[in-house]
Amino acid sequence: MLKGRAFKFGDNISTDHIIPGRFAHLRSNLPELAKHAMEDADPAFAAKVRGGDFIVGGSNFGLGSSREHAPLVIKAIGISAVLARSVARIFFRNAINLGLPVLICDTDSISDGDELEVNLNAGTIQNVTNDNRLTFSRIPEIMLRILDEGGLLPYIQKYGDFKL
Repeated sequence: MLKGRAFKFGDNISTDHIIPGRFAHLRSNLPELAKHAMEDADPAFAAKVRGGDFIVGGSNFGLGSSREHAPLVIKAIGISAVLARSVARIFFRNAINLGLPVLICDTDSISDGDELEVNLNAGTIQNVTNDNRLTFSRIPEIMLRILDEGGLLPYIQKYGDFKL
């Protein structure tokens, strides 16, 4: 069970919003790079996040370039999952490969600061703040196993290949 606060953003949050290109020189210094996560959308975001919190987006979350560092910094600052109405394909795959759950669901009833509880296995989101229950498409078993191991590389290192 994942538990944390919702940080709500709108539609079309690009990889440039997630980690602005002007910080590309920090790619080899992930802790420093992570301090700038979502900076253009909310300058204080990285300082407010506590481990377990959630990013909640609208449509087309993660559009733009295929920067692997976008989901990497989201995970590095302690975000436990991204919830959005729709997500760019490359962002989705990069996130799963790096061990960051991305859940496609209707995010309209989630407000900034709401307390959420997410059950990845059951496909449910309980909004503790407004007592609303949401569902998302169940995550395929292989993806759950990849997420459980912390990403694709740790999964492959442990198992050697996919056990389908």
